[in-house]
Amino acid sequence: MKQYLAKFRTKINLSDWNPNDKTYFESGKEAGKLRLVELNNELMALQDMLYAEHKHKILIVLQGMDSSGKDGTIKHVFRGVNPQGVRIANFKVPTEIELDHDYLWRVHKQVPGKGEIAIFNRSHYEDVLVVRVHELVPRNIWSKRYSQINSFEKLLSDEGTIIIKFFLYIDLNEQKERLQARLDDPNKQWKFRKGDLEERKLWPKYIEAYEDVLAKTSTRNAPWYVIPSNRKWYRNLVIGSILVETLKNINMSYPETEEDLNEIVID
Repeated sequence: MKQYLAKFRTKINLSDWNPNDKTYFESGKEAGKLRLVELNNELMALQDMLYAEHKHKILIVLQGMDSSGKDGTIKHVFRGVNPQGVRIANFKVPTEIELDHDYLWRVHKQVPGKGEIAIFNRSHYEDVLVVRVHELVPRNIWSKRYSQINSFEKLLSDEGTIIIKFFLYIDLNEQKERLQARLDDPNKQWKFRKGDLEERKLWPKYIEAYEDVLAKTSTRNAPWYVIPSNRKWYRNLVIGSILVETLKNINMSYPETEEDLNEIVID
């Protein structure tokens, strides 16, 4: 999975990355879906142990353009996982109360506790993406936030949180097809917003903003992965593989049981 890792302190040019890439798994879509089922089962078992051990904390950040597949990733990669130990936070337009505080205030409240996986569907990175592209605050304000975010994530890491960040990379043509599919399907029209078309016009500015995010905030304690996402099945497979590999490397174990349980007889 290192091929998708955004190298630390390295300039990122997204034109060098292929959103159609599938070199990790060449066996095709159907075989990929079967492999994802295996990964689902592995993830279920690992998450059960994470929850029982109550020691480690996992933060997953999902970012991407409109229709890049953040919801779909959650639906398919985490299928069957015990909802007791998984929490999803979605950071939309800040409320008046949230705007009265610093931009990380609402984020810190959503970070995972021990034994928990927290998934950020969009995240604190909106404050160097949307805020920058739409010029909601001056450059001298948002430009400071890269180092602030790095410090925030280092704090979480130092306190035992394992952070994995995924940028779901699609191209402009793929977004067009997905938006059109939403518009054409009455059951998916609820997902379509006219404002999506205005955001689409800002694609070059978003790409530039994401390149800075990846270059300035991919760190050893909180790495970014650029996930080829034009193929949904491949996106899910790569993310599932990274998560399973990460959890396996923690070397978790179930808590020790009480003594003499073998002598207990339940009447």
